[in-house]
Amino acid sequence: MLLVGYSLVKFKPRNFTFQKALVLPILLYGLMALSLFWSIDFKESVHALSKEIAFILLPLCFLINPLLAKAEKDKILCYYSYAYLGYALFYLLKAVFRYSITKDPSVFFYHELVTFDVNAIHMSVYISVAFFYFFIKKERNLLDKIAIALLLFFLVLLSSKNIIIVFLILLFLASFFHLKTKWNSTKISLLFLAILVFGFVFYGKLKDRFLLEIDSNTTEKTNIQTPGIENNVSVKDAWNKQQFQTNDFFAGTALRVYQARIFSEMLHEDPIFYTGYGLNAVQSKIVAKRKQHNLYQGYDKFNFHNQYLQFFAELGVFGVILFLLIVAINLKNAIKSKNFVAISFAILMISLFLTESFLSRQRGIVFFVIMYCIFNSKYKAFPQPKEQNLQ
Repeated sequence: MLLVGYSLVKFKPRNFTFQKALVLPILLYGLMALSLFWSIDFKESVHALSKEIAFILLPLCFLINPLLAKAEKDKILCYYSYAYLGYALFYLLKAVFRYSITKDPSVFFYHELVTFDVNAIHMSVYISVAFFYFFIKKERNLLDKIAIALLLFFLVLLSSKNIIIVFLILLFLASFFHLKTKWNSTKISLLFLAILVFGFVFYGKLKDRFLLEIDSNTTEKTNIQTPGIENNVSVKDAWNKQQFQTNDFFAGTALRVYQARIFSEMLHEDPIFYTGYGLNAVQSKIVAKRKQHNLYQGYDKFNFHNQYLQFFAELGVFGVILFLLIVAINLKNAIKSKNFVAISFAILMISLFLTESFLSRQRGIVFFVIMYCIFNSKYKAFPQPKEQNLQ
């Protein structure tokens, strides 16, 4: 809001620039507002409009303010990365303090490390972007090297399976392509060996999370039991089974397969292909499906855990097309700029949107939109020096 207020106070018509990439989030917000006319839950849709308002306000700030130079954008990313280094230190020290009281090692892992509200999966994305800022720097001081090690350590503790896999792929690409002039294959191999050794140190906690996913994806009925839960639902059952037991447990992939399934059922049962149910108006339908399939009542709070399906269910096919355009332009411009931090952000977002309704939370909205605007807004153009006449 400070940025919006500053932009309005300092606004001068000559500073306005029309930028197609920044207009798309504004159009998406416009569709969100239009959905009030057909929303099945008008009150929830109105409430969500204020939460989603960053989609219109932040791009407008970039459109009406003077263009930023590349060095200014780099400075913003620098401040961001050091800020998240500070967050990592805070949560690690907090975990050490909690462990000294409880003697429970779980305080170092996943949601327990950063709280469920902050969310380990979301924090993994924030941390990954900060990591690559330090990792691709051409000249690193001691603090940069400490930041790389600490952020990598923190990311593994967060234990987000999806983000860790995507992160390792990005790390591989950064190592072989961006740093190929400075790093030889031996150093790169040692880096990946260190990551594997580090993962082995925390084998118990990480092993259980990965094995549960592998088992639920490769068997009809999972064999790994979770304390207090009689049955871990397989991916096949999540898609096909009509009635569940209230003590059934869905692992990450199985839950997302089940949510995709109920979206498919809604699409066949209700005329929502073109309009959706309305912004943030789909939760009552998810609850009805939970009751229909006899799931535990706690599943009422879950959304689709897939941003593409979430927008399709809320805004219809035009909403998801607009969103896919935003995602595609973000990736295209990142590759075109050859900025690996932008590339890592684009790829992490594409992956995250497959497993999380990231833009249903305000901090997710602000993070995505501000980063999207930074990476996709035009640079300030500096006049080229005139060539001297040598004759």
